[in-house]
Amino acid sequence: MPRYLRTSDLARAAGIHANTVRLYEQWGLIPPVERSPSGYRRFTRSHLDCLLLARLVYSRGYPGTAIRRSGTAVIRRAVTGDPGGALELAYQHQAVVRAERAQADAAASLLERWAQGTAAETAGRSLRIGDAAKLLGVTIDALRNWERNGLLDVPRDPANGYRLYGPDEIGRARVIRMLGRSGYSMMSILRMLTQLDAGRTEGLRLALDTPRPDEDVFMASDRWLSTLAEQDELAGKIIVHLEEMIRRQGEEE
Repeated sequence: MPRYLRTSDLARAAGIHANTVRLYEQWGLIPPVERSPSGYRRFTRSHLDCLLLARLVYSRGYPGTAIRRSGTAVIRRAVTGDPGGALELAYQHQAVVRAERAQADAAASLLERWAQGTAAETAGRSLRIGDAAKLLGVTIDALRNWERNGLLDVPRDPANGYRLYGPDEIGRARVIRMLGRSGYSMMSILRMLTQLDAGRTEGLRLALDTPRPDEDVFMASDRWLSTLAEQDELAGKIIVHLEEMIRRQGEEE
């Protein structure tokens, strides 16, 4: 490999447009670039390695704040010329991804048990919306939003019109809350509940993870289990890439 690389060389190696390379430079996702006396950028193998690392971290849809933050920290450390420190952070990044994946899987398991008849609520008395919100640790607006978007159907007291959350509604709300806090989007939860309410209790995990054809635009959280599986695979590739960077740096010294 030549001592210096051009912008077009990095773009070709990463499979991106040359303008994207310049953006990555502006964002600090590759090391500062020196210029030749005539003004041309002089990229090196180190720049290419950091660019490829950034492409690994950002090669999928938005994976949530925690995963994106830890992945970005890996890049930032590599850019400082410390691939060993970046590798340490990469293992931490992998742990973050796997923790998110375990939480999402646990929420899906709770859903499956609840759908098969395992109770998610023991209290027998009905609660008004304020008491239900306090019990669940959510806001009243959240409960109203779930109802407005079809996730919950709450009966009302015929005497005064107040919502009454019984054991069934509270149990369903617990499942919705856990799925939401585990990263699943409202659309994926609604998709699953629509199937469940139609009497189809099998394949709910798949329903959570499979956008319908009429969902023209969807986010990573609409297929959260698949997104996390992809992120876990990428985390492994990030580690391998950094190990290769360290090996190459050692050979050059």
